[in-house]
Amino acid sequence: HNVPNALVFLDKYAQVARILRPLVAVLRRSVELCDDDKHVKALVVRSFGSVDAYQTAVLADFFRHAFDGSGADNFYDAGSCVDGRLTSAWNWCAQIAHKPYYVVFKLAGF
Repeated sequence: HNVPNALVFLDKYAQVARILRPLVAVLRRSVELCDDDKHVKALVVRSFGSVDAYQTAVLADFFRHAFDGSGADNFYDAGSCVDGRLTSAWNWCAQIAHKPYYVVFKLAGF
């Protein structure tokens, strides 16, 4: 396998913050929505038990799947390589429409 130079790795690691930024924004906006709209809060409470439980479910799902290496072509390429992790995060985002919290994400502007 080819090993890229250090600048390529630095750029890839710098992308992690760009991946997390929309997730953090949606979680913050979700709390605001629940505070401002009793119907949204009722949806969240009915689906997850509480706003905190909703946030925990989203974060647990994200950190369980978004950096698990599932984006690599095979187990050996997944390793600890940042490429596999970034592709895993992309795969997680592509699956959001199938997640139980998708409706709240859409209401929060995702």
